[in-house]
Amino acid sequence: MRQVGRPIMTGMTARRLGFVAALALFCARAGWAQGENTLGTLGAGVPNQSSVPGQGWAPPTGAAPRLANGKPDFSGVWDRPRVVDITRDSNECGSGAPIRGCTQKGSGTLSYTPGGDQLNKGARFDYAARCLPWGYTRAMQTSYPVEFVQTTKRFVILFESNNVFHVVATDGRDHPKDIEPSWMGSSVGRYEGDTLVIDTKGFNGKSWLDTAEHLSSDALHVVERIRFIDPDHLEYEVTFDDPKIYTKPFKNTRVFVRMRPGDELMEWWCMENNKDLLEGRLSETHTNP
Repeated sequence: MRQVGRPIMTGMTARRLGFVAALALFCARAGWAQGENTLGTLGAGVPNQSSVPGQGWAPPTGAAPRLANGKPDFSGVWDRPRVVDITRDSNECGSGAPIRGCTQKGSGTLSYTPGGDQLNKGARFDYAARCLPWGYTRAMQTSYPVEFVQTTKRFVILFESNNVFHVVATDGRDHPKDIEPSWMGSSVGRYEGDTLVIDTKGFNGKSWLDTAEHLSSDALHVVERIRFIDPDHLEYEVTFDDPKIYTKPFKNTRVFVRMRPGDELMEWWCMENNKDLLEGRLSETHTNP
């Protein structure tokens, strides 16, 4: 069982969500043995290859897990780096399990538009501290694992943080003409070879990109690219484009690691033990130093 640290303002209840994730993990592993399509080895044109575990380590071999339509099947529970600040690098997995190999290549210093710079220096309201939704972008930066559940028509992300989910249509549809702005945005997916490309827009502009409080607006457009490095490692690349806040798009590149059999998502609620909120300790607004 993994030991997961509890954030200062939140608590965690260790209720297992085991059956669905265990089944997905079993099916994925069975697919390696039965599939016909093999993957290249780790480091074949992949950044951060030196950060994957230990001297003498070799990537898993075997066929790639595939869906019935031949596309890669990314189903499973994945550990990932906690990204407190999207501008910085890191190389630690976030879950607390004894897993190595997660990496984060940050964007470096960001350049703000005049309007973005003014907002960045002004007072802001902390939605997450009040247990309002974290939003899609910030949820993807947390330390908690995610589970991918995939079919030929949908790619579903289950977040351990706040136990929320996000559905990505992969059936060929485009974004709706009139997107209702939301915390999680509207996502559609397509494949470029063996890479799943997720295009998301339609945000409400209320969420930060990370814990370091990098801002976003309703003009934010996010493109994620996911592909196998080997059956137990994913390359995850995310590009942020928000012309109201930043002068140009910027990118992070990460490595996700498949969690061990028996490691499943756990129940996690922001409101539980959130004493700062429940006891009225939060100020109405604050500034980011």
